[in-house]
Amino acid sequence: MADAKKPAVLIIGGLGFIGRHLALHIHENNLASEVRIVDKVLPQLAWLAPEFEEACSKERFVQADASREQHLPRIFDRANGEEFDYVINCGGETRHSQPDDVYEARSCNLSIALGKECAKRSIPAYVECSTAHVYKSGSSPRKEGDKVQPWHKLAKWKLKASDELLKIPGLQYCALRLPHVYGAYNPGYFAMAICLARVHKEMDQDLEFLYTKDVKVNTLHVKDAVNALFTAAEWRAKQGKLDRNNGSMPALFKDPAMPIAFNVVDHNDTCQQHVAKAMAEVFDLKVSFLGSLASQLAKMNLDNVVDDMNEVSLQEWADLVAKSKIERPGPIGPFLELDVLKDQDMSIDGSLFESTTGWKPKYEHFGADSVREMVESYKRMGWWP
Repeated sequence: MADAKKPAVLIIGGLGFIGRHLALHIHENNLASEVRIVDKVLPQLAWLAPEFEEACSKERFVQADASREQHLPRIFDRANGEEFDYVINCGGETRHSQPDDVYEARSCNLSIALGKECAKRSIPAYVECSTAHVYKSGSSPRKEGDKVQPWHKLAKWKLKASDELLKIPGLQYCALRLPHVYGAYNPGYFAMAICLARVHKEMDQDLEFLYTKDVKVNTLHVKDAVNALFTAAEWRAKQGKLDRNNGSMPALFKDPAMPIAFNVVDHNDTCQQHVAKAMAEVFDLKVSFLGSLASQLAKMNLDNVVDDMNEVSLQEWADLVAKSKIERPGPIGPFLELDVLKDQDMSIDGSLFESTTGWKPKYEHFGADSVREMVESYKRMGWWP
C-alpha cells in the first residue's frame, strides 16, 4: 500500500506499556503514513528498551497532557493541515488505589476531551483501550451485554467515560475491554506476581496464592492487544457515521444505550492454576493455594495481611536489588495491591470481536514461556536481581 493511502495514527499515552508496543507494531509492520506519540512523560524517563527507540523517536513524539484543552491543538494539528485517521487512547491512570478525583481527571476527563476533539474534527476512528474489570463476576465468561459492576475505582471511571462518550454527537468511537495484559517489559499485575515468586525463591518459601486454583485471571499478550487495537480502528473507520441499524453492526449494538465496546482475550481461559504452574516451573518453587476457608479468614483482615506481606517482600526485594548491584531499579517490584486481590472471576468471552472483525490471538495460551519472556525482558533492562 502506498504511504499516502495508509492511515495517519495518533497514539495517546504512547509511552505506556501498551502504547509503546502499539507504536512498535505499527512501525515494524509499516502500517501508517504518519505516527504521532503523545505522552506526559519524556521518552528518556519512560524506561524504553532499545527496540522501541526508533518507533518512539523524538521526531514522532509530542510531550503534552491530552486532558488539558489548551494542549489539544498541539496534539491534533498536523503540518499538512489534514486530520488523523485513527486516534487510539492508551492513556489514563493505571495505578490502583488512587482517590476518585485522580481517575476522574486523568482517565475519565481525558477520554471525554479526546472524544469531543475527535468528533469536532470528524476523525474516522477513535479507539479506547479500556478494561474488562467492569463486569459482575459470574460462573460463565462475561459477554459485552452482561451486567456491569466495576471491580475498583479505576474500572468505575473507565465505565463512566464510555457512558459519556455515547453522548457526544458524531463521535466515531469504539472501545476494547482487555483482561490482564502481559508480555515483555510488563510493569503491572504479572510483574508483581513474578517479583513475588523471585522473593519467595530467595527466602526458600512456598508461594501461596489467595483463594482457590480455579479463580479466573484471563489474559492477553500485549502483541495481541495492540494488533486488536489497530484492527478495531480499521473496523470502526469502515463503519462511518454511527448507524446502529446498519447490517455490519453487531445486533448487540443496535441498542442506543450500549457502548460500542468489545471484549478481547486469548483462548486460554487462564485461571490461578495456570499462573501457579508457570511460576512453579520457571522458579522451581512449590506453589499452593490458601483455599476457601483460610482465604475467608484472611479476607476479614485483608488490609493487615497485605501490609504484612508487603513489609516482608519489599524489604527482601530491596536487599536482592542491593545485592545484585542494580543501580537503576526498574518499574517492577512485588508490591501487592488490594484492588487486584479479588475473590472474583476475571473471565470474558471475546467471540464477538473475533466474529465481527476476523481478528484472532496469535498467543493463544499463557504458560511458563510467557513468564520466561517477561523475566528475560527485565534482565535485558538490568532490572532483574
